[in-house]
Amino acid sequence: MNTHPHRSATLRLIVAKLWRLLHDPAPRTAWHVRWVGCLLFFHLMSAMAQMPPGYSPPTNRPIASWSFQDHTNWNSDQGYPPISFTNLNFSWLGDGMSLVVDTNLPAWLNFNVIEPSTGATNLVLDAPGSVTFWYAPADWSSTNTGGAGSGQWTQLIDVGEWAPDASYGYWGLSIDPAGANLWFVAQDGVGDTYSLSAPISWTTNYFHFVCLTYSSTNVSLYLDGLLQTNDPGGLSIWPGPEAISGGICFGSDTNGLMQAGGSFNNVKAFSYPLAARDVQAIFDVNYNYYIVDPYNMAMMTFVSAPSNPSTSPDTPNVITGQGDLLILITNVSPCISASTNQVWFTNVTATTAGDGTMGIIFTIEGGLPNVPYDVFANSVFSFGTNGVPWAWMGQGYQCNTYMLTNMPTTACFLVLGTPQDTDGDGLTDAYELLVSKTDPHNANSNLDGILDGWEILLGLNPTISNLTSPSARANYGYTLADWLNSITGIQGKSGSIALDNEGNVQSVSQ
Repeated sequence: MNTHPHRSATLRLIVAKLWRLLHDPAPRTAWHVRWVGCLLFFHLMSAMAQMPPGYSPPTNRPIASWSFQDHTNWNSDQGYPPISFTNLNFSWLGDGMSLVVDTNLPAWLNFNVIEPSTGATNLVLDAPGSVTFWYAPADWSSTNTGGAGSGQWTQLIDVGEWAPDASYGYWGLSIDPAGANLWFVAQDGVGDTYSLSAPISWTTNYFHFVCLTYSSTNVSLYLDGLLQTNDPGGLSIWPGPEAISGGICFGSDTNGLMQAGGSFNNVKAFSYPLAARDVQAIFDVNYNYYIVDPYNMAMMTFVSAPSNPSTSPDTPNVITGQGDLLILITNVSPCISASTNQVWFTNVTATTAGDGTMGIIFTIEGGLPNVPYDVFANSVFSFGTNGVPWAWMGQGYQCNTYMLTNMPTTACFLVLGTPQDTDGDGLTDAYELLVSKTDPHNANSNLDGILDGWEILLGLNPTISNLTSPSARANYGYTLADWLNSITGIQGKSGSIALDNEGNVQSVSQ
């Protein structure tokens, strides 16, 4: 993914106090929990703030556009019906309306280049113009990101048919089988070919903004608002009438076979080359709609930091330690103390590192001395049993300043949790609600005889009852009386487990 040049400058930080501790001991819902946190949300907002005074995004309307709001008849935004379509799907990803061309059957969406009823032009193919759209791979990632690519040439926009000898006529944007390059190619049908490419590193279900501009004096490819490559020699090769008569195909070739395997949003065609700052402005204005898409944000997965568990004979303190928090300043002055259940982030800053990741610096205030407070991170503001799990980043203390590195440059939430452990299972209430998705009022959430804390420590799943799911008993067993009688392979480490005469875990050593 390309790094936005103004991201650190356009960062917006919102710090808000969140969830006061409730002193009523009665069980609460997920939104009335016995823990305290502060929310840090940073998100890369529009770069409009960096635009020159008096400049505004382009207001000229495209000559044709397809937002795919009509996913029954697939009419264009101008009301023109397609020539034909088959085996198409629709998705709410992106800005809420996406065409999906991804099936093992022939699939296409085909429109006229010139509307026979009105003479309106949907795509300029013999004069200056521009094409913009948003696209996300649905089932492939680039080989340079660890994926396998699509395994074949995938057509994004296709007019005519590409031929090795350029004998038919073609105009289109496509991606190579490795998913490593975006190509623009034009053929005139009499043996001449023009091509221009830009490298890409794309991942599944993550939207990117593509813009092609072309004229007799320049051809340019933009990705996510930034110019990737251009040819000042210009374009003079155009497909002929035979190729144009077949119309435009979105997401496949004219046979419906070289499918893009992905989602399209907001395809627009212009009758002039967009200026570089206009391309940037269009991207900036629309970027937030795509990056805050739940699927996009969920793809930016956080990984919990390693902990140094305490395995006392009574109750384990499973998730402990500094984790990934880097201490920058200790004993920040002045320091504000409050109570164990009143703690917050302050002095928050975020900067972009050289590798394109984000570093976040913050100070923990409030709370009490020598009390550890958990820091959790997620790429989406998600709660509830079925929500996207958060990641535990480490424990910090009041009046200290910390730094988290390698954060994504898109969206990140941080929550600060207290050490409250209502059910005494070795996991804080905040950890159970955010990470393990277990019941903070029940020390044995899955009722299989093992405390939730022990299960996390042993690498077991505390949300699945292993007593009633024999296939899940990968590393321990029960007697016929349903007492635990053995556990092996403690997180892949050497160690021992002490059981009482009923098979209950009493202690764990590692």
